[in-house]
Amino acid sequence: MSDLSNWKMCAAPDLKTVRGRFVSVEPAQFPGCAKDLFSVIGGLANDDLWTYIPIGPFEDAEQFSAVMAYVIAQQNWRTHLFRDARTGAPLGMASYMRIRPEAGSAEVGSVVFSKQLQRTPAATEAMYLMVRHLFDDLGYRRYEWKCNNANEASKRAAIRLGFSFEGVFRQDQVVKGANRDTAWYSIIDGEWPRVKAAFEAWLAPENFDEAGRQRRSLLEIRDAL
Repeated sequence: MSDLSNWKMCAAPDLKTVRGRFVSVEPAQFPGCAKDLFSVIGGLANDDLWTYIPIGPFEDAEQFSAVMAYVIAQQNWRTHLFRDARTGAPLGMASYMRIRPEAGSAEVGSVVFSKQLQRTPAATEAMYLMVRHLFDDLGYRRYEWKCNNANEASKRAAIRLGFSFEGVFRQDQVVKGANRDTAWYSIIDGEWPRVKAAFEAWLAPENFDEAGRQRRSLLEIRDAL
């Protein structure tokens, strides 16, 4: 085990606007960004994006903005907006949650990817830029991912991104009138160098062919390291 006798608490996440090859990540300011975000993750056509999110779906941008402003204030979320790095078009959002600077721990949650963002290099890069801030900039020890245990897509995403499964909290919450068993995943600081190297190798231009298809999967790269 690490010697933590000289441990000092970390700063809270404070990720400013950062631009990658595919996506830019910026602090989400409500109500200013509400219409932009709602245009790609709101409305009846996108109700399915909110199935496993504790909030939403929303009737309009005003309701969306009001709820987001409330939870950000009440639960100390640090919410970020994703944009296409080339066009500036909105793509989705995610939040740093359960922030515990005294333990060097935070969660990424309420991840809502628009249909345009799902299964793209930009989606992976957005998650990479958020986790890199905590470990490289702030020296965190732990990064969490939690989801409804019925959400198979989220569980697959956690493993793909390098999180390790820790277990299931049974009857953890009542969400939208239904039971939620919560699956817990994490990356810890000792695992981060390998996870980071895999992210960077996967995102590198040489990992994509002329049609933009990956040559090696993120899991394949990480397993080879």
